Amino acid sequence: MNSPNTDPILPPDPDYTPIHTRNYEVRAFKVSDSEILLRGAVRDDKPAGLYILDDVQPLTMHHMIVDLRLAFPSMEITDAQVSFHEYPHEECPGITATYKKLIGLSIARGFNQKVRELFGGARGCTHTSALLQAMGPVAIQCAWSMRVAEPSETGKPRGRAGMTPDMREMAFRSNVNTCHIWDEDGDQVRRLRAGEDIGAPLSVVRRLEKLGRSPSEWDRIRD
Repeated sequence: MNSPNTDPILPPDPDYTPIHTRNYEVRAFKVSDSEILLRGAVRDDKPAGLYILDDVQPLTMHHMIVDLRLAFPSMEITDAQVSFHEYPHEECPGITATYKKLIGLSIARGFNQKVRELFGGARGCTHTSALLQAMGPVAIQCAWSMRVAEPSETGKPRGRAGMTPDMREMAFRSNVNTCHIWDEDGDQVRRLRAGEDIGAPLSVVRRLEKLGRSPSEWDRIRD
C-alpha cells in the first residue's frame, strides 16, 4: 500500500525568524469490517539555537500520541491510550489515565463539546485535548473510507445497491450540520435523503482525469 502524501502542506517560509512549529498528524487504519484504529500525534518544536545557544538541533517541547479504537459503524470509542513522549514538567504524564473517560463516547456526535467538558482547563492536558478535537473530524472521514473499502468477508465493495432510506441516513448523518454544504435543510442533504447521487468528490474526479481514466469508475466502485 502506498505511503501517505509527504508533500508540504504549507507554502515556503517567509523571510522572518522562525520561533515555533506545531504539527498535528492523524492517521486511520481499518482493523476489521467493524473496527477502526485512529492514531494522532501533536508535537511542538522550537528552532535550533533559539532556546540553547549554538545548538544545531530543533528542540521538542511537547510530543503526545493518542490511539483510539472505534467500533464501526457506531463510531463508539472502545479503547483509548494516551502516551507522552516529550513534556516540560515531570508531573505532566500523570494526567494520561484520565483520558480513559473517552471509552464509551461517540466520536461522531458532540465529541468536541464532551472533550471540553471532561478535559478542559485543569482537568486535562491542553495539548492532548487539542489533538483529540483534531481527531474527531478525521473519524467522520473514515466512515466514508470504510464504505468504499473491500470488506474482508465478502471481497466486494460496500455499495449503494439495496440501501434502505434508514441505511442511507446512517451513512451520512454524522456529516449533517458540520458545515454549510451539509446544512440539514440544504440541497445536498435533501438529494441524499431522496436517494439521489451527489457525485464523486472533486479530488477523485481530478485524479481520474489526470490518470486518463473516466470519472464513471467512481460509480462502478460503489454500485
